[in-house]
Amino acid sequence: MNGGKANHEGSWADQWDYNNSSYPVEPKGSSDGGTAAKYKQKVGEGLVKTKAVASVGAKKVKEGASAGFHWIKEKCQKVTQKR
Repeated sequence: MNGGKANHEGSWADQWDYNNSSYPVEPKGSSDGGTAAKYKQKVGEGLVKTKAVASVGAKKVKEGASAGFHWIKEKCQKVTQKR
C-alpha cells in the first residue's frame, strides 16, 4: 500500500539527495594536477588581492575617523576659548 502514490514517484529523501552519483567526480590523486588545485590557486590569489584592498580601505577609514575627531575637537576648543 503506497498511499495513492504511483511507483515512479520518489520519496522526499530521494528528491533532496545531494549525493547523486550522476555528477562527475574527479578521482583523487589525478596526474594532471586536477582542477581543484587550479581553483585553490586562483582563490588564494583572489584572497591576497582582497586582503590588500581591505587593508587600504581600513587605513582610509582610520585616517578619515581621525581627521573627523580632530575637526570636532578643534571646533569644541574654539567655542570654549571664546567664552
